[in-house]
Amino acid sequence: MAEAQEVKERCKLSSYDAYFETIQSRKKLPRALQEVLTNAFTKIPVSSFPAVPGGKVIEIPADTSVGNAVRILSVNNILSAPVKTPEAGASSDWRDRYLGLIDYSAIILWVLESAELAAVAISATSATAARVGAGTVGAVGALALSVTGPAAVGAAVAGGAAAEKGIAKDAPTAADELGQDFYNVRSILKSFCWAPFIPVATDSSMLTIMLLLSKYRLRNVPVIEPGQPTIKNYITQSGLVQGLERCRGRDWFDCIAAKPISDFGLPFMSSDEVISITSNDLILEAFKRTRDNKIGGLPVVEGPKKNIVCNSALIFSTPGLTFSFRKLTVRDFISTIMTTSEIGKVMQPITCKLESTLGNLIESFASKSLHRIHVVAGEEGEVVGVITLRDVISCFIYEQPNHFDNYMGFAVKEMLNQ
Repeated sequence: MAEAQEVKERCKLSSYDAYFETIQSRKKLPRALQEVLTNAFTKIPVSSFPAVPGGKVIEIPADTSVGNAVRILSVNNILSAPVKTPEAGASSDWRDRYLGLIDYSAIILWVLESAELAAVAISATSATAARVGAGTVGAVGALALSVTGPAAVGAAVAGGAAAEKGIAKDAPTAADELGQDFYNVRSILKSFCWAPFIPVATDSSMLTIMLLLSKYRLRNVPVIEPGQPTIKNYITQSGLVQGLERCRGRDWFDCIAAKPISDFGLPFMSSDEVISITSNDLILEAFKRTRDNKIGGLPVVEGPKKNIVCNSALIFSTPGLTFSFRKLTVRDFISTIMTTSEIGKVMQPITCKLESTLGNLIESFASKSLHRIHVVAGEEGEVVGVITLRDVISCFIYEQPNHFDNYMGFAVKEMLNQ
């Protein structure tokens, strides 16, 4: 058993190494430039990174209902938050205080699982189960197109139950009415906690943060002050790329930003690796693909060259579609959402070309709060790859020898293999 676990851990770390080695081998940047940049990031302390809006990290108690968690995320316009345990008391150890991180993708996948179970119960005319199913099936009723933001996603998750009860469709109001339709946050973390909870100290380097958010696939990194149990800051992939965008005008940034993405070997993910959905597929199939591949969204494509029809991210809920998710196609949903939606609007596909510069890419990511941009080629806009926030961060750095062992240590290595 121990041997099998050790093999699993080696395989996971090997996958991180393989990704990063591929990136480094494809870069066309002068080695001297990469060394200067990486060395610079080692000298920048995490404490210098801008604080979260409001200056206080939003935390969600583990016994909070999922509906209230959606409300908290929506009201504060955030996509994720640390989960603290009420049992911690006055403990000064962050390990006792926090259980992990909760985000919309985990909530959505939990909703999907609940919807599938609830559908069976509903067909059996169980009144109790039907009350559970009303919210969950409604929440998973449709696929969100493009980027609608935390508030809209929150309204979508809560909107399924709200539609059944005939109440307001904004996220905070709808979430208040979810009541017993959802379990608490702790139950989601047990099943859908993919990423380990790895806080870093304020005196850590930004290089450590950038490696965790790129090579090691974390989406969020909590920041703690040595000797203090609470989280002082919260750095996300999006926040880091927005921070890079604010460096525009500095010589080192402008030098790199002016280069075409091909100089960085982008896109790292080819067209064959892009997970997509067609207009004729069912909405339920779209959710299953996001769940099975552990991704936050996928493009809607048509034709043999997979031309993008629209971007898709998380989920969307539309009144009147509550119980049709097993029959509703993506095309039907697009048609309906364009004419009836009050929560958000369908946006045109946001793409880039192979000749786009890294600066263009960063500007799009930062200004539109995107997590991925698809690369297209030719007059017909054929999809040839996809670029993620992780990829962009990886362009700026490489991992110095022994950095992992010297600055992250055994404990972090163990958590990465959870």
